[in-house]
Amino acid sequence: QVVWLSGSNRSCIYSIFHIAAVSLLLLACLALPSHAAQTPLQKFLNASFEPDENCTVASLIGSDGLVLVSLNVFVFSMGELWGRNADVRLFDRHVRAVTRFLEAELRTAALPPAAAAGATPITPQEIKPLSGTTDNLLTFELPAGSRLLVWPDHPLPEVVCSLQVRPRDGLVLLWHSRLEQKFADDPPRETVVTPLVTALAYDYYDADFRTWKTEPALRKDTSGRLETPQRLRLKFTYGKLTRESVIALPAPTEGLPNF
Repeated sequence: QVVWLSGSNRSCIYSIFHIAAVSLLLLACLALPSHAAQTPLQKFLNASFEPDENCTVASLIGSDGLVLVSLNVFVFSMGELWGRNADVRLFDRHVRAVTRFLEAELRTAALPPAAAAGATPITPQEIKPLSGTTDNLLTFELPAGSRLLVWPDHPLPEVVCSLQVRPRDGLVLLWHSRLEQKFADDPPRETVVTPLVTALAYDYYDADFRTWKTEPALRKDTSGRLETPQRLRLKFTYGKLTRESVIALPAPTEGLPNF
């Protein structure tokens, strides 16, 4: 998960960075013993912090203030360079984090015991969310649940999950356990994975023509049955920034017999 920093938070971080850097620079300049080779800046600082009897208070304040102002300007410039395009970097990290999370959950769903011989652990199904409008969603099962799920009571296994994208909510994970008493009657619970996903498309591979085709919705075959895609295509949007990530759906893996 990625924490988005506001302008005030970034300013606070820059200020802390400035103070720490100035302190380190001053300590580094004053760390060398008097007999060691020193740079002009170290000589100037030593002269400022070890004044003789002819120095006045005004000259000390002026020299020390000049050094501190110069160091602050330098550190502030470095902080501005470090913080430039921070939103772009955070946005890219968020895209990668969400993509890796979905890849991991889908790989888990494709493992035994859900992925039995001849089974389709990741498949389209008709799901009725809290809004009451039935939709065709890509559905999979997580035997041990997911870290994003917040249960009202004790967590339950055998969690059936579905992915849906909504205009104002983003990417939503719909989920409920098969062990719940009203599993077939109650709509699944909902958890927003990220509000930055604005579109979810499905890639289908045509083995005859060896081409890929992207569909905005789950398509049906000639007999009217929903087809499972080979890839998911997520579109992320943050202000004027847009990114797209592709997730390949894993093939089911049959486990070894227990003997």
